[in-house]
Amino acid sequence: QVQLVESGGGLVQPGGSLRLSCAASGSGFRIRAMGWYRQAPGKQRELVAVITSSGITTYADSLKVRFTISRNNTKNTVSLQMNSLKPEDTAVYYCNAVTGFGHYWGQGTQVTVSS
Repeated sequence: QVQLVESGGGLVQPGGSLRLSCAASGSGFRIRAMGWYRQAPGKQRELVAVITSSGITTYADSLKVRFTISRNNTKNTVSLQMNSLKPEDTAVYYCNAVTGFGHYWGQGTQVTVSS
């Protein structure tokens, strides 16, 4: 089993920045990839960014300029630096981890971009 705990969400003004972090814990697993997804009210959950254990990254095309994903394999953590935030970035952001046993999700952290 893998447990994921996110932190770093909150309220920010348009144009501001936030950094989300996610820590994985548990035993008997090797994480192949970690990433972030988001779900806005009334919309489906969508990919934000993913990073593999070797550092290969994948971003949603519309976000790659403003968002940066990073990972610490030793600590099993993943972070998402979000810059130039827009109101349309408002959503619940979920951490995701992929192991040989499947996908695991965090509980989500709210990001609200509003003046």
